[in-house]
Amino acid sequence: MNRKSLYDRLGGYDGITDFVNNLLPRLQADDQLGRFWQHRGDDGVEREKQLLIDYLCSSAGGPMYYTGRDMKTSHMGMKISESDWAAFLGHAGAAMQELQIPRQECDDIVAFVSGLKADIVEA
Repeated sequence: MNRKSLYDRLGGYDGITDFVNNLLPRLQADDQLGRFWQHRGDDGVEREKQLLIDYLCSSAGGPMYYTGRDMKTSHMGMKISESDWAAFLGHAGAAMQELQIPRQECDDIVAFVSGLKADIVEA
């Protein structure tokens, strides 16, 4: 049996873009996490959003080539704490719930994201 990639199960590029478009405003509006987007120009935020979409598509098995930096390099010096990480996970869960992403795909996303924690949380 040939199992579909997570990319395909999430609806491909459009499904992952919908997730990012749902998640990012939640993060930016959060009282604790919003600081990461303060003093950022619209173009920089849009570029970051596109890099996130590319990264997620590529990591989920899609036909996308990610040209950005690795997670450790791109988050170094941001002083992301355990509390920030927990807040992020809460928003990611809310976005998945709002988009009605099935349980198996949610579990797969959480497993993938959890593997990135050591490269992102530093404070």
